[in-house]
Amino acid sequence: MSLSTSVIIAIGLSILAYYVAPRRVLFLTNGDRRSLSALPRQYGLSAGLNVFLPTMLVAFIGGLSGYGSEMLPVIVIVIAIAMFVWSIFQTRPDFRARNNAERLITLFLIGASAVAIFTTIGIVLSMLFETMNFFRDYSWTDFFFSAEWSPNFRGNSALGILPLLWGTLYISFTALIFAVPIGLFAAIYLSEYAGPRMRSVAKPAIEILAGIPTIVYGLFALITVGPFLRDYFAAPLGLGQSASSVMTAALVMGVMLIPFVSSLSDDIINAVPQTMRDGSLGLGATKSETIRKVVIPAALPGIVGAILLAASRAIGETMIVVLGAGAAARLSLNPFEAMTTVTVKIVSQLTGDTDFASPETLVAFALGLTLFVITLCLNVFALYIVRKYQEQYE
Repeated sequence: MSLSTSVIIAIGLSILAYYVAPRRVLFLTNGDRRSLSALPRQYGLSAGLNVFLPTMLVAFIGGLSGYGSEMLPVIVIVIAIAMFVWSIFQTRPDFRARNNAERLITLFLIGASAVAIFTTIGIVLSMLFETMNFFRDYSWTDFFFSAEWSPNFRGNSALGILPLLWGTLYISFTALIFAVPIGLFAAIYLSEYAGPRMRSVAKPAIEILAGIPTIVYGLFALITVGPFLRDYFAAPLGLGQSASSVMTAALVMGVMLIPFVSSLSDDIINAVPQTMRDGSLGLGATKSETIRKVVIPAALPGIVGAILLAASRAIGETMIVVLGAGAAARLSLNPFEAMTTVTVKIVSQLTGDTDFASPETLVAFALGLTLFVITLCLNVFALYIVRKYQEQYE
């Protein structure tokens, strides 16, 4: 018997307990609902949760650990049957089923929250341990301070992160310079100037951009934007002859980020109380002055959060960079030269038939941990900005 079959059986027993428990308690009281400590459906919910939660917990933990893989399905079924029998016999008129159900739901919600926390801890620890293995074989000073990136699985590799960090930040912030003003201006127009008819058309049209797969954006960068920038800007100005460049990836990525900024900023601006607008207009301010001096400052914490979300999305993007910016690790200010990012090199170092214990492979975990720390610092800074302006405008 497979684990999935045992889980299906356990779910079936929990559903059966949900329907059997109310009928049992009504049978014990001869149908007199007034003598019950809770509503009949609360008895069913309590019994169903008593069966469902323990069995799913055992199946989840056992499936992750691989412990007793042959006996685990049997253990799950045995626990499900035992909890089913216990729950049915526990169902009595004086049993406080509502309190028990609320307690079980609370535990379930706490467990759901803990999954996210422990998953994050597990990701960090896995990267940390592999990064420690990497630094046993490779100097951390060369990794953090070297400006050369040339991995060689035959040895004598140069694994400096500086070119990758420069490419990541250069492309991301160039994309944000393009996306943030357009997205914010679009949000201001939609929330303050556009009528209901225009808003009902324009907002969904902008949000469609967020649903386009990144591979499509990458192909658009490779086939259309890159050759256009090369033929009409880079080549005439003598700045490069390649269609893959920082500007190609940044422009396309900026288009992708526009709905992240505009949609969230629009919702945040709409959440500003109308009384603040009315008060400003009543004091003689124009509509544009009201927006600049009242609405935007009041919505600024949320707008910063929207920009942060867009920045995190840009830093973690891979496919657009692969097809639009190339794979060259270099330090350069020329936006029409090919560059690469940390995420692209993480993928390239972990693909192919390579020795997992070699520094050239383990460097991917060091890159990932570094990117995680950068994103964390960005989140902390944004949280500081949000709290500062919240205190000022509340």
